[in-house]
Amino acid sequence: MIKTDIIIIGAGPVGLFTVFEAGLIKLKCHLIDALPIPGGQCAEIYPKKPIYDIPGYPSILAGDLVDNLMEQIKPFKPGFTLGETAANIEKTEDNQFIVTTKQGTKHQAPVVAIAGGLGVFIPRKPPIFNLKDFEEKGVNYIVKDPEVFKNKKLVISGGGDSALDWALFFANEYASEVTLVHRSQSFRAHLDSVQKAMTMAENGKINLLLDSEVIELNGNGSLDSVVIRNKSKEKATIHTDFWLPLFGLSPKLGPIANWGLEIKKNAIVVDNATDYSTNIEGIYAIGDVNTYPGKLKLILCGFHEATIMVQSAFKKIHPNKNNVLKYTTVSGVTGFE
Repeated sequence: MIKTDIIIIGAGPVGLFTVFEAGLIKLKCHLIDALPIPGGQCAEIYPKKPIYDIPGYPSILAGDLVDNLMEQIKPFKPGFTLGETAANIEKTEDNQFIVTTKQGTKHQAPVVAIAGGLGVFIPRKPPIFNLKDFEEKGVNYIVKDPEVFKNKKLVISGGGDSALDWALFFANEYASEVTLVHRSQSFRAHLDSVQKAMTMAENGKINLLLDSEVIELNGNGSLDSVVIRNKSKEKATIHTDFWLPLFGLSPKLGPIANWGLEIKKNAIVVDNATDYSTNIEGIYAIGDVNTYPGKLKLILCGFHEATIMVQSAFKKIHPNKNNVLKYTTVSGVTGFE
């Protein structure tokens, strides 16, 4: 049995920052994550993607943000159970929670903080009959390492931010050829990204095909070409090294959805007026996994929620102690010995 003060489910940026805020008030944390490494989506899905809304960083790569957070929490020596999914939770008679993973690892604490982001992600896949034959053999649903696509021919499908962002990134003297395919004339991405893509298309840096979609994949063992059809039913074959169907990732809460928590639209309802507590006393939800009126799914907001939550956790764990807020600029950061 792993015993701690706060069990954190989810080792993404918000979960990691929770360790720091808890450590400042001498609360120990242990994190559980289904991924084999800390960092959540930032480490697993887009480590090389720049993030622009972290205070003090005009731009920082997602992977670098994770590295910085890991360095920041090092003095507080958190525990990690990685590569295991939190499956069951039970509450003991003395108000302790026991969280057990699918692999059977048990954790005990008086407080549980769910920081599981948007949950488990499943790519939205297009209905192409031989799609599985080319997965990881030319068809990729996420970009983990851009170096794989260096100087390659790419076809990217999608009309959201992910498709536009990567099309712009690869077209900027990175890939040898970029074709952006979208089934509509309008995009769901930020207007600035759309305008940049249009400008690049006018300058010949992006081959932009609107009102079109990929309908066939060809190759012998690995992807060699895709067949694209437009609304006029005209077809064209484009030779390519990779096809990136970036239609988004469908999030699922997974086993957490069966824990008796109040769920609304695949997110956990919390009380944002006080401490981001759930309908079960002692269980909190912070970051993208929660929902409340006015919720913004931003890392920045998750950091704030974590800060408020640990103050409430302290009162629950130490009801007879008075926690006086100390500023790190004055007291510094003192870790655990």
